[in-house]
Amino acid sequence: MGQRIREARSRGAEVILMMGAHVLRSGVQRYLIDLMERGLITAIAGNGACAIHDYELALIGATTESVARYIQEGQFGLWEETGRLNDLIARAASEDLGLGETLGQEIAEGDYPRKDISVLAAAWRLGIPFTIHVGIGYDILHEHPNCDGAALGAASYRDFLIFAKVVERLEHGVVMNFGSAIMAPEVFLKALAMVRNVAAQKGMKVSEFTTLVCDLHDLPHDYRHEAAKSSPSYYFRPWKTMLVRTVADGGTSYYVKGHHADTVAQLWTAVQDGQAC
Repeated sequence: MGQRIREARSRGAEVILMMGAHVLRSGVQRYLIDLMERGLITAIAGNGACAIHDYELALIGATTESVARYIQEGQFGLWEETGRLNDLIARAASEDLGLGETLGQEIAEGDYPRKDISVLAAAWRLGIPFTIHVGIGYDILHEHPNCDGAALGAASYRDFLIFAKVVERLEHGVVMNFGSAIMAPEVFLKALAMVRNVAAQKGMKVSEFTTLVCDLHDLPHDYRHEAAKSSPSYYFRPWKTMLVRTVADGGTSYYVKGHHADTVAQLWTAVQDGQAC
């Protein structure tokens, strides 16, 4: 995978990292920021929880609470500091900006003691898209009285369009999914469908690219074929979407089982000299 990333960048193709929020909680930010700084990751996509964890880490250097305890007390997710994100999201919508770029600029330019480990801030500083794809009701922000659903949808939809624009340059590129069971495969699928539709009208294609999924699921050696519909694994979207269907007409896919703290570090090491991941 390291060699494929380097080849993609030598051809000017995109290298996209999509991730779930636990990637940030695993403490791999400096690996990601280094890859971004060296131009080896050109776009990042995360869910709403990625924005929350990145913001909290930049603000206080930690991002954790006891769900088991606070859900019983009716206090889970209701921290005032985190709720301020809703005001930033409202501003993003009012200024026709994406959610990711607004939060990245806020952290990069604001008073955040640990902004050095903020991937959002690094992306904004480097001019790299970090798009945030939310689902209404998924995140603790939606519990707060200052949450504006219309603003949240507008800012995140703009991020989806930004992401689709990135996918336009995926031919001969790489798209990676670390730990996102729903957001990454679904957002990628829809963006790719849009891009391929437009490309076909121009006599072009977006089909020769590499996908990588890193997760903890046990997949068989023949993961490049879909699981049977009778199998629960059929409904693991990263498998059928990112490892099979979207690469069926010219792409290549890889699956690596492991914890994010290990797989992200291994990716960083592999890219150093283009060795296999």
